[in-house]
Amino acid sequence: MAAASAPSRHVLFETTDHDHAGEYLTGVYGGSFRLGVGRKGSPVHLSRLVTDTFSFVTAVHSAEIGYTLEAVPSLMIARPRTAPVHYRYGGAAHCFRPGEVHLSNLTEDHPPIQARWHDGAVQAVTFPFPLLDQVAATAETRRPKPVRFTDLRTTSDDGARHLIATMDFLAASVRDRPESMAEPLLAGEAGRLLASAALAAFPNTAMTEPTIEDRHDSHPVTLRRAMAFIDDHAHLDITVADIAAASHVTIRALQYAFRRNRGTTPMGYLRQARLQQAHRELLKADPADGFTVTQIAARWGFFHPGRFARHYRAAYGCPPYRTLRRDGR
Repeated sequence: MAAASAPSRHVLFETTDHDHAGEYLTGVYGGSFRLGVGRKGSPVHLSRLVTDTFSFVTAVHSAEIGYTLEAVPSLMIARPRTAPVHYRYGGAAHCFRPGEVHLSNLTEDHPPIQARWHDGAVQAVTFPFPLLDQVAATAETRRPKPVRFTDLRTTSDDGARHLIATMDFLAASVRDRPESMAEPLLAGEAGRLLASAALAAFPNTAMTEPTIEDRHDSHPVTLRRAMAFIDDHAHLDITVADIAAASHVTIRALQYAFRRNRGTTPMGYLRQARLQQAHRELLKADPADGFTVTQIAARWGFFHPGRFARHYRAAYGCPPYRTLRRDGR
């Protein structure tokens, strides 16, 4: 469960010293970045959009450049914008063309990756590897291991498109509404949205189908325990892993219990609980005091105001602004 968050920040960095650029990236992301190749003195421009959970970076340069990446504790998902990126990893060569989303690393302790690309721009999003374990179950049932990716390439065009759409939506949202990331529930949900999209896009060791043991654990007692935990903690940035731990079952067993008995997911039930709390807050709030639907929705973890309005209308029969103005009850 996360502590208070900070608004997103926009950070600019530019240098013609490639060693300095490598030191800067190492300081930002950990591990080791070593920049080389290219014309000595060619500028490197980095624009970073930073939140407490994830960050976007756009790198722009005016000559062919290369780098070596070692043991970075954050997953890095890259998308070349204007020129191909070439990788050498584990003895294999890879080439990704403009617009193709791909992983720059597979694990936290990966062997060195060499990459190079020509002048132009590359966009990347990074977030810590443990975020994956908050939204996914792993192959071992009783003693889960961290989720691991098994290929730099996406598994399908649909998965790639969904990930790109998620990246674009989040980048635009945190750029246009930097204050929204100060809401802990919203910051947590945004990070897990990215993690879920990455897991859906790239091959990995996460498991989605319940085992025999999971099915055995998916009884009504599990469901009641999970629902009680969600109802009591909906105001906190809880994850599906937190709910499973409180219910003393695996993530898969928890998901199966909700699917079989409630026709929803643990996070779907959490959304319903938060929607109810947002409804109560809308009833109490006075728009004359400056309260808005967007602010209240964000406080309860609803990142997209339009989707919040659709969920709200389906549950309460009117748009949320009418409840706030007292003319829709």
